[in-house]
Amino acid sequence: MEPLQIAALSLLVLALVVYRQMRTRPARSRGLLVFGLVLTVAGVYGGGLFDTGFSVLGVAVVAVEVAMALAFGALRAWTVRVWRDADGVAWSRGTGWTLLAWLVSFAARLALFAAGGALGLTYRPAAALVFAGLTVAAQAVLVARRGRTFAGAEWVPAAPQVARDR
Repeated sequence: MEPLQIAALSLLVLALVVYRQMRTRPARSRGLLVFGLVLTVAGVYGGGLFDTGFSVLGVAVVAVEVAMALAFGALRAWTVRVWRDADGVAWSRGTGWTLLAWLVSFAARLALFAAGGALGLTYRPAAALVFAGLTVAAQAVLVARRGRTFAGAEWVPAAPQVARDR
């Protein structure tokens, strides 16, 4: 796949993920976790994560990208509203802060990409997939964990139209 195609696909996929996060859904949803892991594996499998011309610098940039992805996933998980309905089912929905955190994480990723370019590193499209996958998976795990903190919360997915937003 060409770098431009990967970038376009990544943006489309992230737009879908953000859209889903802004809707009410069960807090235990494993779909985003699996999706994040698939993106991460696809990015690693795609190769070229490290710029071989600058091996130490390339590894350092990837390490910073991984740390940023996990940190932004945690930040967004913190901004997601999680509650339990009368039936004991835990639900979640993104807030305006979640959307803002997505925009900030996207801007930070672009800034890191620009900084790497200024340092002479070449573009690695697979790194964008790894970043996206890790950040989505981290957020999914932490939102599900928050949903489990409700004592007696059932983990039987109910239909979203049954959820009562309080």
